[in-house]
Amino acid sequence: MTIRVLICDDSSMARKQMARALPKNWKADVTFAFDGLNGLEKLRDTQSELLFLDLNMPEMDGYEVLKVIREQDLPVLTIVVSGDIQPEARERVKKLGAIDFIKKPTDMDEVARILREYGFLQPEEFEKEGTQPAGEAVSAQINLPDYLQEISNVAMGRSSDLLARLLKVFVKQPIPRVEMITTSELSMAISAADTDTPYSAVCQGFIGAGIAGEAMLLFADANFEEMAKLLLYDESNTGNLEVEVLMDMSSILFGAFINGISDQLDIKLRLGHPTVLGQHRKVGDLLEYHRTRQEKLLCIEISYELENTDISCDMLILLTEDSVPFLEQRLHYLVD
Repeated sequence: MTIRVLICDDSSMARKQMARALPKNWKADVTFAFDGLNGLEKLRDTQSELLFLDLNMPEMDGYEVLKVIREQDLPVLTIVVSGDIQPEARERVKKLGAIDFIKKPTDMDEVARILREYGFLQPEEFEKEGTQPAGEAVSAQINLPDYLQEISNVAMGRSSDLLARLLKVFVKQPIPRVEMITTSELSMAISAADTDTPYSAVCQGFIGAGIAGEAMLLFADANFEEMAKLLLYDESNTGNLEVEVLMDMSSILFGAFINGISDQLDIKLRLGHPTVLGQHRKVGDLLEYHRTRQEKLLCIEISYELENTDISCDMLILLTEDSVPFLEQRLHYLVD
């Protein structure tokens, strides 16, 4: 019997990876959706029996899709496939009705194990050595921004998970923004920052085989006191408190994120020493040193927000233009 399967993810790369992770001889009719709204439409049109659902999507995210499925009692079983690996994320999707959770990047053996466990896959249908390419997932054109957005999504999940465990909070997961910009456009590229609000910033360079750049963390001054409480700092030490918050936050977020990128690209990226760019200044002033550099940057922006607090911070990963050929080479290797 053929199983009707829907893969719902806003990333064409992620849809391709998920389709490739399906067992080769599995009798499945696979269709695809590019966001939550499209996913619900496809669910009703195709009457899919099994849904592989991403969480971070525009228009309607995975949590909202699960709520609609439950409220409307749609006849589908849902497996969440996400880079958000926070324990709280797993608990929330289970409460909303998801039968299981698969972390990105997708592991073929894990997919097969879950399909067998829920009776979707019979032993004779499983062949470990390959997968059966399917429709749109193979023919879809994947560009560099889409590729970087997806690997950033996975790396962001790691850094958020570390932050959530340390602070005992839930970190809301944004959709990473990826664009090629000039250095003069950098301050305009920071969509989450208020240009009139004072910020403090720290940066840390990194380098590896074929890649170079820097990570930058922008932290609103108004958030320091609340952040210090979550970090259990001695608030009487006001002199160095803000610098300690900056350094600890950058260490948590930069380290986990860069390691996540390194693992997916299969290279070793080495972080340099962190440097405080400035304190209590507007965003444009903090980025002044970039204006003297005549080059383009591949900018990845991630805005972290801690649920039930007023704390948010903006992280930029700025890759040099010389890094683009290496990344494109890795992309072609991945999708071929």
